[in-house]
Amino acid sequence: MLGVLAAAAASAGRVAWGQSPAPAPSPPILRTIPATGERIPAIGVGSWITFDVPPGTASEAPLIPVARTFFERGGRMIDSSPMYGYSEAVIGDLLTETATRPQLFSATKIWTPFAANGRRQFEQSLKLWGVARFDVLYIHNLLAWETHYDYVRELKSAGRVRYIGVTTSEGNKHDEMERALTRGAFDFVQLTYNVADRRIEERLLPLAVERRLAVVVNRPFDFGRLFSVVGNRPLPAYARDIDCANWAQFFLKFAIAHPTVTCAIPATSKAAHMAENIGALHGRLPDAALRRRMAADVAAL
Repeated sequence: MLGVLAAAAASAGRVAWGQSPAPAPSPPILRTIPATGERIPAIGVGSWITFDVPPGTASEAPLIPVARTFFERGGRMIDSSPMYGYSEAVIGDLLTETATRPQLFSATKIWTPFAANGRRQFEQSLKLWGVARFDVLYIHNLLAWETHYDYVRELKSAGRVRYIGVTTSEGNKHDEMERALTRGAFDFVQLTYNVADRRIEERLLPLAVERRLAVVVNRPFDFGRLFSVVGNRPLPAYARDIDCANWAQFFLKFAIAHPTVTCAIPATSKAAHMAENIGALHGRLPDAALRRRMAADVAAL
């Protein structure tokens, strides 16, 4: 199937599956998972909306160069959820017969109020991805997290997942997240964080340090709104000092430069945008003073 889709992508003017990627300018930025010391690249990819297309159709074809660019330029973490429509089935297609598949760091979620449905979702996700186990299994958006907690712990003990976590998005449910992180023994937490929404710096990021949690950032572009804010403005001159060639890298480097952040997962369905995003995995990062300046400059627009 992938060969057919690759041909369709090429005929549509996309980057062909076999085309060599541009060489990485420097080694990728890696971050440590506190629970084990394992290191993973600081830029991953999300799949909400962008990968939600009918699997095995021409609509899936443009995602092939997206996946190719991601893996070839150093990416590993792909994040999905049963909530994301066809996304998990599409990911399974993209991983099929992929030479870079052993590099995958897989992350999915349970998203249901019912315990039995959570068990079915997990088994279905394994089948759709075509993996033997997941690297991370989250309880999504804190939905019935206490109901699912013992089950995800059981899966970890059985070796069917390597890490367990909990998520929230859109800056919601911070009080409940604090309670979950305090009461549960999680390895990962996924939170909304970007240059325009820094609320997790107050309580949740310090708590993540205290609880030795890996922090994955969703919505690093504030659901695309940050690009509307900057519009056609040129990058500030100091962006050169942190090896930013575009606004996507500016926003992503702001997020992953926080010492508590492990990985950011921007979503895209375009190979050119993936190349921009994964470019933030290389080069210099801003220090704390420059991050404050970046936030102030964006806030002033």
